[in-house]
Amino acid sequence: MSTPRTALLSVSDKTGIIDLARALHRHGWRILSTGGTAAALKAAGLAVTEVSSHTGFPEIMGGRVKTLHPTIHGGLLGRSDTDQAAMQAHGIEAIDLLAVNLYPFAATVARPGCSLDEAIEQIDIGGPAMLRAAAKNHARVCVLCDPGDYADFIEALPDWPQLEQRRALAVKAYAHTAAYDGQISQWLSAQSAAGALPPVLNLNLDQIQPLRYGENPHQAAGLYRERGRPASGLAGAEILQGKALSYNNLLDADAAWQALAGLGDEAAACVIVKHTNPCGAALGDTAAAAYRAALACDPTSAFGGIIALNREIDAALAGAITERFVEVILAPAVSADALEIFGAKPNIRVIVPAASPAQGLQLRAIAGGWLVQQADRSAADEADWRIPTRREPSAAELADLRFAWGVVQSVRSNAIVYARDRATIGIGAGQMSRVDSARIGAWKARDAGLDLNGGVMASDAFFPFADSIETAAEHGIRAVIQPGGSMRDQEVIDACDRHGIAMILTGRRHFRH
Repeated sequence: MSTPRTALLSVSDKTGIIDLARALHRHGWRILSTGGTAAALKAAGLAVTEVSSHTGFPEIMGGRVKTLHPTIHGGLLGRSDTDQAAMQAHGIEAIDLLAVNLYPFAATVARPGCSLDEAIEQIDIGGPAMLRAAAKNHARVCVLCDPGDYADFIEALPDWPQLEQRRALAVKAYAHTAAYDGQISQWLSAQSAAGALPPVLNLNLDQIQPLRYGENPHQAAGLYRERGRPASGLAGAEILQGKALSYNNLLDADAAWQALAGLGDEAAACVIVKHTNPCGAALGDTAAAAYRAALACDPTSAFGGIIALNREIDAALAGAITERFVEVILAPAVSADALEIFGAKPNIRVIVPAASPAQGLQLRAIAGGWLVQQADRSAADEADWRIPTRREPSAAELADLRFAWGVVQSVRSNAIVYARDRATIGIGAGQMSRVDSARIGAWKARDAGLDLNGGVMASDAFFPFADSIETAAEHGIRAVIQPGGSMRDQEVIDACDRHGIAMILTGRRHFRH
C-alpha cells in the first residue's frame, strides 16, 4: 500500500481552504494544520493532524513558534533522491503540498491609529519561511499562496501538477514573500523617517494586463498595480464598452481624471485632454453645460481627445458627445440610455474609474535611478493668498480666478490659462518661455472665436518679467492669479496697476513637467 501524500495547510485568509481540504481528503491525503486553520477544518468535520502532534513539540510563545521545526522544514526541503537517507534517519516525513498565506500586515497598518505593537504582531515569520522552503523545492513540492489557485489544483486531482506549473506557483510564492517583506520594510522605515519621504521604497507590482504597445509600436508595455492594494482609480476602472485601452489612452485618461479632481465636486465639471494637457475645462449648472463650455475653448484639439466628467452622463449628453470623434469618456456613472447611444460607436472607450485613495508618492524613472516626490496637493489654501495691486478682483473675477487656478495646475509648464464664467477660453502649455505660453493661449482663443476681454489669467509659476502682463493687458484681461516670488515681482505689480488689473499672489507654485 502506497504512503498517502501529505499537505500542510496554514492560512490567514481562509477563502476556499475548506473546499481544498475536502478535495484532498477525498483523494486520501493526510492533512497537517495549525491554530485557527486546524480549528476551521475540524469544525467542517475534516480529519486534521495538528502540527504540534506531528513534530512532537508544542506551540509556544502564544503561537509565535509552531512551524519553525526540522520536521516541518525537512519535510518541505527534503529532495526525493539525495535526502531520503537523512529523512529516514531522523524520522522526517515528506510534505508534498503547502498552502500558506501570511498574516494581514498591510491591512493592519492601513487601519487608522494602528500602533507599532499592533503592526509588529502581524509580521509573519513561519509562513514566509515555509513558502520559501516549499518554493525552493518545487521539483517535488507544490506550493499554493493564493486562494485563487485552489480551483485548478482541485480540478487536476488526483494528478500532480507538472513541473512547469509547480515552478510558476513557486515564482508566485517568492513574489508573495518579497511583497510582504517590502510592505513591512517600507512601513517600519516610514515610522522612523525624519523627512517626508521614506528612506526605503519598495515596488511590488503585478501586471493587470499587457498593452498592445507603449507610446510607439516598437515599445512593449503593460498595466501594473501595486500588490496587496485594492483595485482603485484607472487601474481598477470598470470598462463599459470600447476597444482595449492603450498606453497613451491611459496616460491621457489619468491626466483628465486628475485634472477633474482638481476642480472639486461642488458643481458639474468637465475636462477635455489631448496629449496629457487640458485643451478645455469648465464648470456648469449641468454636466451638459460644462461639456459645451469646455469644448468651446479648443474644439480642434478636442478632436480625438479624452473627456472626463464628474456627473452621470445621460442620454442627451451622450448624444452631444458622439457628434464628434472621441477616444475615451470617463464619468462616475453612465445611464442605460446613454450607454445605448454610445453603443452605436463601439470603438469609444467608456469607463467608470474606481474610487481612488489620496495620492501619496509619485515616481518617475531616470537613467540609473528614480525620482520620488509627494503628490502636488492642489487644494487652494486661500489663507495664504494676498492682493498686492491697487485694484481688488470683483466677486465674479474671484470665482474665475479660483477656477483658473484649479485648471492651471494640470497644464504642463510653462502654463497659462485664460478663463471667464468658470470656463477656459485659452490655454498655453509646455513652452520654454512663459510669455510664449501667454501668446499661444491668446492665439488659441482667437482661433476658437473667443474674446479674452474681461477674462482672467492664471500662471502656474511666477512671471520673471512683466511681458506676460503686457500681453494679457493687450487682450483685455482684468485679473491675474500667480504664485509670486520673482525678484521682479514689483515690476509685475506695477504693470498690473498701470493697466488696472487686479492680481492675487498665492505663494505656491504648481509646476507640472
